[in-house]
Amino acid sequence: MSFIIAVDGPAASGKGTVASRLAQAFALPYLDTGLLYRAVGVAAAASGHSREDAASAARSLDPNALDNPTLRTREAGEAASRVAIWPEVRAALLDFQRAFAAQPGGAVLDGRDIGTVIAPEAPAKLFVTAKPEVRAERRWKQLLSQGETVSLDEILADIHKRDERDSGRADAPLIQAPDAVLLDTSNLSISASVDVARRIVEEARARWEMILKG
Repeated sequence: MSFIIAVDGPAASGKGTVASRLAQAFALPYLDTGLLYRAVGVAAAASGHSREDAASAARSLDPNALDNPTLRTREAGEAASRVAIWPEVRAALLDFQRAFAAQPGGAVLDGRDIGTVIAPEAPAKLFVTAKPEVRAERRWKQLLSQGETVSLDEILADIHKRDERDSGRADAPLIQAPDAVLLDTSNLSISASVDVARRIVEEARARWEMILKG
């Protein structure tokens, strides 16, 4: 069996940082599934924003395109949130994500539905969150560092809009898996958040190894 670490949570909660650090700590490959939807959203936007365009982009997605720095922009994030509500898009990306999770040895994936849909069998599950105001300030500072000009109020409005869209969609909504451990990073530094996450995963791995031993 693969040791899968599933990290879910809303935008700018710190889940990406936590997931990537966990991948380093446990020497596992890492996939930011949000980049898949950002790539599809950007491609669909260039073609006209239709459901058909988005589904086609998802089916023909080139994994090498995930390194494109434009996928980290505010517009790409909004585009991702728009296309992620469509079942056709999610279905097209499902096999890719599940194959990544199931590779020998295991993997770390972060997103919105990893612990509930992509890898519900994952031995280690975290739901990383933070207060909307905290998340908005983090994203705002990130965008400013990338040279984007935007106000904090605009980013907070984006955060609320994306939370509503992600949690309210009919297909694979953003929810905490019943067996996921909640990690609120609102008052934690990056290093503190990672330390807590690592301890959670170490405990989960110990339980998993005991089960394997019978």
